[in-house]
Amino acid sequence: MSQNTSNKLGTEKISRLLFQLALPAITAQIINMLYNIVDRIYIGHIAGIGTLALTGVGVCFPIIILITAFSSLIGMGGAPQASIRMGEQNMKEAERILGNCFAALLLLAATLTALFLVGGRTFLQLFGASGDTLPYAMEYLNIYVIGTLFVMISLGLNSFISAQGFAKISMFTVVIGAVINIVLDPILIFGLHMGVRGAALATIISQCVSAVWVLKFLTGPKTTLKIRFANMRISKQILLPVLALGLAPFIMQSTESLLSICFNTSLQKYGGDLAVGSMTILTSIMQVLSLPLSGLTQGAQPIVSYNFGAGNKDRVKQAFRLLFISCVTFSTLYWLLNMVSPGLLVGIFASEKALKDMASWALRIYLAAGFMMGIQLACQQTFVAIGQAKISLFLALLRKIILLIPLIYILPNFFADKVFAVFLAEPISDFLAASTTFTLFHRRFNKVLNERQALLEKKI
Repeated sequence: MSQNTSNKLGTEKISRLLFQLALPAITAQIINMLYNIVDRIYIGHIAGIGTLALTGVGVCFPIIILITAFSSLIGMGGAPQASIRMGEQNMKEAERILGNCFAALLLLAATLTALFLVGGRTFLQLFGASGDTLPYAMEYLNIYVIGTLFVMISLGLNSFISAQGFAKISMFTVVIGAVINIVLDPILIFGLHMGVRGAALATIISQCVSAVWVLKFLTGPKTTLKIRFANMRISKQILLPVLALGLAPFIMQSTESLLSICFNTSLQKYGGDLAVGSMTILTSIMQVLSLPLSGLTQGAQPIVSYNFGAGNKDRVKQAFRLLFISCVTFSTLYWLLNMVSPGLLVGIFASEKALKDMASWALRIYLAAGFMMGIQLACQQTFVAIGQAKISLFLALLRKIILLIPLIYILPNFFADKVFAVFLAEPISDFLAASTTFTLFHRRFNKVLNERQALLEKKI
């Protein structure tokens, strides 16, 4: 890391620093949200087939989420490790982490591409595709999977750009791809009459451009950490700690894939295609909440990790405090908006009255505890930033695997309205998980900081 950037992370006022790093990250996440949902907006308004096509694309979500999760396994596991090494002024080790992560991303991309090209139809049928929606799901998936390599590179390596403090460059990775996707979508979907296939093609073209942008920067003169061929030979000593730390964000995202399967199959059983289509819309609206929160935590991560590595306990605590207040404020305001006017965002995705009515009704149930998402993410991602792999892993498992997925199947046994019961599983698990996360954080945070400071004093 350059001396100037290093001095900023270690000395500049926390509020100003978090604003400088988080604003581009939040902007990138908001644009990334458009990147992810703009296809659905256009698809949902295709004349005659919009609802079936939107539901078909929704069935593809588990695979799309899984690809993204593997990029986070490497990127979000490696970037905090690199930041901590930079805080220790060990630049050589930080570059070795980057090189190993790049090699791992290439191997994972090749494996996932082959897996989903061969087994795509089988997976979609398992994920809740009906005879009416399967053709649209296959049209989208077969094209999207071809761009897996671009997704892995652009998302996985972009974390290493933001980890160095280059927040604006990291933002442009997303902006460039999103703008291209938004421009190409109406051209390919409606102008060239490609429908669902056009949406998928627009996505992989835009991801390809983003990947080229990332690689150009990380091999160019402005980056501090540079991709070098010599560092791409995978080492267990480097990669295993990356995987251990990245396991928590991987589970957080990959379980969204499993979660989508559980929601879709249960809703298909109790409510049919209309209920599954509503879930597609709710997932998109949840992204409007989770992605800006993710941008805040991404902005805070280099500050927390660098100062944790340098032993600046007070600055780590200041950064967390400001992150916590910001996350809770945003999640509460967003929750209020959806409780007061649930049809506001639903109308963006649906034009048919039946789908709009059901999704608006379900949204108030699904997001009933949405105000607690800020607590959950601020505490959990700070654990990741300070290298607490085991606690992060437990918290990632808690909300979805231990609580939410069992509740999806348990609650319908106690309610006459089975669809209501399935949606109710979300707020119950959100409340319990956030309460547990906050309690653990309160007990562990200061202890971890004191142990780190004692370790560094002992080395001196």
